[in-house]
Amino acid sequence: MSEPNSDKPQLLLVDDDKSLLRLLTIRLEGEGFQVTAVEDGQAALKKLQNDNYDVVLSDLRMPGLDGLSLFEEVMGIRQDIPVILMTAHGTISDAVAATQRGVFGFLTKPVDHDELRTLLNKALSQSQAAQPGDWAKDIITRSPDMLNVLDQAYRIAQREVSVLISGASGTGKELLANAIHRASNRSDKPFIAINCGALPENLLESELFGHAKGAFTGAVTAHQGLFREADGGTLFLDEIGDMPMTLQVKLLRALQERQIRPVGSSKHVDIDVRIISATHKDLHKEMEAGTFREDLYYRLNVVNLKLPSLKARSEDIPLLSRTLLQQSAQRHGVNVSQFSDDAMQQLVKSSWPGNVRQLVNVVEQCVALTQTPVIPLHLVEQALSATKQSWPTLTEARDAFENQYLQKLLKMTDGNVTRAAELAGRNRTDMHKLMKKHELDAADFR
Repeated sequence: MSEPNSDKPQLLLVDDDKSLLRLLTIRLEGEGFQVTAVEDGQAALKKLQNDNYDVVLSDLRMPGLDGLSLFEEVMGIRQDIPVILMTAHGTISDAVAATQRGVFGFLTKPVDHDELRTLLNKALSQSQAAQPGDWAKDIITRSPDMLNVLDQAYRIAQREVSVLISGASGTGKELLANAIHRASNRSDKPFIAINCGALPENLLESELFGHAKGAFTGAVTAHQGLFREADGGTLFLDEIGDMPMTLQVKLLRALQERQIRPVGSSKHVDIDVRIISATHKDLHKEMEAGTFREDLYYRLNVVNLKLPSLKARSEDIPLLSRTLLQQSAQRHGVNVSQFSDDAMQQLVKSSWPGNVRQLVNVVEQCVALTQTPVIPLHLVEQALSATKQSWPTLTEARDAFENQYLQKLLKMTDGNVTRAAELAGRNRTDMHKLMKKHELDAADFR
């Protein structure tokens, strides 16, 4: 075997057929790969523990450790390595089972050389793309859509521009924001996050901008606020679409002037922060409804990154499930190592309305309830059923309450907007904006 060449992609080839092993080695080296050839799964594991490989190409049916079992072991060592399986006994059920468990590709013997070349090049490009470095270590993916988002995120992290991350609840917006911070020139400074929909307006203002001692009842000491706490670093404004209009004005002014004025203070303070914001709402609709300022939108949305739903990146479900299972088992000291085949198939085909957050909850429940090292199908079904009607976020609950409240007001006043506004303690203009936001027509209540 020749000395490893770091310029060549490293391929680990595993097959108990010695003649095929020699033939494939010659072909693959001719394609520009540095090939390490071994005759069984145990030998492959030893190589994987000591050396780095870009792709694993293995026979499915082997004595001892078969291809699927080897794949499971590979995932326990390095989850970003694409694994391709070959078999002379290829069946549709084999291919389905393998790909649902996260195997990158499946080939039948005799192996078509063009098909092998295409699959290896595809696997190699994914393997190289899937190594974004420490900055994105918390984001587990092999999805092309997600890797594309990470590629964009890394490039814009180097520039001092504001970023708006959009995507459904539970898709990992704060994880991406933190990754952008770690990839930026501000990585040695603080990353501070706040949910703009989780606090009442007066508390949110104080949290963001700080307050002077005695600014209001209970302000017994001065509070510097998150803008100053994040000085030199990144401030992540989650659910920015829920920020009240009066605070939107103050935030816009702070971003334009790069200064803030704490509540109850007459002095302005210089700030140096990068703003990353996120929302699950459609801000274009919010602007049309008059509940989000257009000038602030364009200030925040210099670059937009849209996170795909978990269902749209279904190839990540086996990878995420295994990782979360390992982490949960280790955290709770439980002897559980994997999902059964039918349990994994159920995870892959589920719709995941709660996205990655829901998957985390499902895995946690399974680990808590399992009595065996392999999690069975019925536990996955039970956990999915329990999380299907997931508890709403505070934002979702507030929107639902606001909608019901407005409908009751309009029914009580027979669609009289002026009277409804008086009862709500709002002016007529605000009432019209709220009605537009919830697509309510006064005429429907007369």
